[in-house]
This record gives sequence, structure tokens and C-alpha cells, in this order.
Amino acid sequence: MSQGQKFAVVTGAGSGIGRSSALALLSAGYGVVLAGRRAEQLDETRDLAGANGANALAVPTDVSDPAAVAALFAATKQRFGRIDLLFNNAGVNVSNTAFEDLTPDQWNHVVGINLTGSFLCAQAAFRMMKDQSPRGGRIINNGSISAHAPRPNSAPYTATKHAITGLTKALSLDGRKYDIACGQLDVGNAATDMGGRMAKGVPQANGEIAVEAVMDVGECARAIVYMASLPLEANVQFLTVMATKMPFVGRG
Repeated sequence: MSQGQKFAVVTGAGSGIGRSSALALLSAGYGVVLAGRRAEQLDETRDLAGANGANALAVPTDVSDPAAVAALFAATKQRFGRIDLLFNNAGVNVSNTAFEDLTPDQWNHVVGINLTGSFLCAQAAFRMMKDQSPRGGRIINNGSISAHAPRPNSAPYTATKHAITGLTKALSLDGRKYDIACGQLDVGNAATDMGGRMAKGVPQANGEIAVEAVMDVGECARAIVYMASLPLEANVQFLTVMATKMPFVGRG
């Protein structure tokens, strides 16, 4: 552990945006705690980091479980002693299910991970950042384009992502006095397991199925590293990174 090194927790680090961001942070010199539900995928992320994997700690975590989140941040403190960055990235969706057909279990599953999980992780990070020396840190929430405009048949996901925007604003306000900055990354059509379906054709507001442009997931990781690189007196409040030709402006 080198003097001046910074330490991050990345949720959903076993795939997609979380994996790409964790690898980018490790390359930038961070010590990174990899959180996610599947241990084997976290280990794969660490292996992909090569020599930088020595600065990674894999902690299998269900972010919707308060006890699991407490254990995650206890492991972070034990290994690194502090936290400088939380990337609240873990998220799930219910794929293309009509609103009237959604079950309470489906709704609760999405809310539990996307919203409650983000709250639990942010609260645990907030407490550490408030009490550590030097004080403070940064929280970045993954909001998604759906924090601004819905897709057809996406009520649980869209509702949670709109709520994440409220959480981001509340944390930005409540964190000021403790030198805790909070921003939000809104991603549109990254080429991941979740977003890659855009290239195969997805429902549009007019009922048609259309192929949408996608972008390399590495662009999301570059945005995270940039946001994290700012001094705590500066903050990117909201940053949208999207495939240039995706139908976002004018959606609907």
C-alpha cells in the first residue's frame, strides 16, 4: 500500500460497466474492492487486472442485504483502512414485461438491488468517509439514461433510476459538511450483457422493434476515472455518456 494511494468500492464488479470501471481504477493506481453476487466472476475480474490484481479484494455481496453490505465495508476497512470512492453500479432489470403483468416479487427484486442496495452502500461509505482522516470521499451513482426517459415496459427499472437521481441530490447536499462529493453517471447503450441487446433490436415507443447504436463499455470506465480524479472541492454532478446515434433525444 503506497502513501497517497486511493481506495474504491465498485458494486456489480463481476461484469459490464462495473468490471470495466474496476479494471480502469486498478490501472489508475487505486486499491479496489470488487463487490458482486457471484464470486467466480469477481475472481475473473481480478485475474483480468493482471499484476494490478494484487490491489484488488473480491467480496461476494448481495447489496440488497444489510448484513452483507456491512460485511463488505468492514472488509474494506480491514484491508485498506479507508474509502475514497464508492461506485454504486450494481443493477438489475425485468426484461420486457408488460406493466400489468409485473409481479410484486419482480418489483421488489429490482427495487431491492437498484435502489435499496445503492442506499445501503452509500450509507456505509458515507459513515466511513465522515469519520476517517483525511475526511471525505466521493460517491458515484449509476443512474442510466432511464433516470431521464423510460423505455417501453420498464417501470421497475425506470422508477428506481429516477429515484437514484433523488438519492444523488440528497447525498450531494448532506455530504457537503463532511467533504463528501456525490455525482451520477448516466449511461446509454453500452455494449454489455444488459445493454448489448440494443444491437439485436429493442421495442420503441411507437411499438416498432429497432436496432440501436451501442458504444464500447470502456467509455463508461473512462468517465468514472475522470469523475474520481477531481479534487473534492470539485464535482461532476451529472454526466451522460451515450452512444452518439442512440434514440435518446426525442425518445417517445
